Amino acid sequence: MTFHEMNRRRLLAAGAATAAFGTTVHINSARAQSFPSGQVTFIVPFPPGASTDVTFRLVAGKLAQMWGQPVVIDNKGGANGIIAAEAAARAKPDGHTLFTTSSMTHAGNPVLYDRLPYDPIKDFEPVTRMSMVPLVMLVHKGLKLKSLAELTALLKAEPGKHNFGSGAISARFAAELYRMLAGVEAMNVNYRNHQLGAPDLNSGAISFTVPDLSSSKMILNSGWADPLAITQAESSPMLPGVPGAIAAGLPGFIFTTWSAVYAPRGTSKEIVARLNKDFIAAATSAEINEKLLGMGGPMNPTTPEELRAFTLSEIEAWRKVAKAANIRIE
Repeated sequence: MTFHEMNRRRLLAAGAATAAFGTTVHINSARAQSFPSGQVTFIVPFPPGASTDVTFRLVAGKLAQMWGQPVVIDNKGGANGIIAAEAAARAKPDGHTLFTTSSMTHAGNPVLYDRLPYDPIKDFEPVTRMSMVPLVMLVHKGLKLKSLAELTALLKAEPGKHNFGSGAISARFAAELYRMLAGVEAMNVNYRNHQLGAPDLNSGAISFTVPDLSSSKMILNSGWADPLAITQAESSPMLPGVPGAIAAGLPGFIFTTWSAVYAPRGTSKEIVARLNKDFIAAATSAEINEKLLGMGGPMNPTTPEELRAFTLSEIEAWRKVAKAANIRIE
């Protein structure tokens, strides 16, 4: 074989490889553009009516319109979201099954359990964060406290006398974070939800609780508690007059619950990018964003890369509180 013939064959081989590569990129792009090709299922780790469920039902309706395909909510409650997370992690990675979840499965569980049947980082492709919702320090109205500083002073003056209520694991972590920062003592009392703990807050059986903003509004509307601070840096227009952590004099008292979308590991980057774009468009549309604002969960979307970094940082933040307060689930 002559040198020129060998060179011609190499060029032909290189051209074929380039053509194949170009075809692959085209196919991937076309696959993302034609997505979804059928029903999309949102696995939600909570029962119908929970705040995360309501959030994603609103977004699902908008996406169904955008996609021209049905979007179904599959509620898999129980076991702190572990059942749902495992099912989502094992789903086919084609973008048609998504995990629409909260900080519980991707920040709380990794530090509460020694073993999980899923890995929040390795088993999922981040799509986008959706909302970040602060919590609110509520105190028994009979205590007649007007500030977080007054609560701290009371707890220091009467160590061992006061209890706090936890109607969700996020409330437990927020209360423990407050205890750590303020250097006070108080015993935790668990409730299945915030509504079940509200009567004890009204009676004074528990002195304070730190539910999410939406649950706080329901308790406040009953007239059973006084709000002292919001667990974010600044105040919120949802609770005018209630200071954020900085104005309340405890700058480190920042703790939020959040919702996010993850796809099963192996979902293509093209489909993840399409999902990111569409979820953000749906959630920030005028009609959906207005409803979500009313629920206390303004949209705070991210890129997939930002969500991955955020998830890792949240796991570490929850881990610090869990370790300091010795919170574990056997």
